[in-house]
Amino acid sequence: MQPHRGVLILVFGILGLVMCQIFSIVAWVMGKSDLAEMDAGRMDPEGRSLTKAGQILGIIGTLLFAVGLLFGLVVLIIVLVSPAAH
Repeated sequence: MQPHRGVLILVFGILGLVMCQIFSIVAWVMGKSDLAEMDAGRMDPEGRSLTKAGQILGIIGTLLFAVGLLFGLVVLIIVLVSPAAH
């Protein structure tokens, strides 16, 4: 049975929220993969709660990043099409 990576996934989830959003995506993907391995019985299930917490933080960080990108895009479009810019 493989050892769990719950602590690593949780750290990536936290780093994704406070530093660099790429860690959020990594935490989300790794968490999903590891939870599937735990469900299949190939990974130590003792780290399930840490893995799940890291995955959730990864999802939140990814969604916040997407909202920030959309907001920035909307602001850019408004600035580019506003009459004052011409």
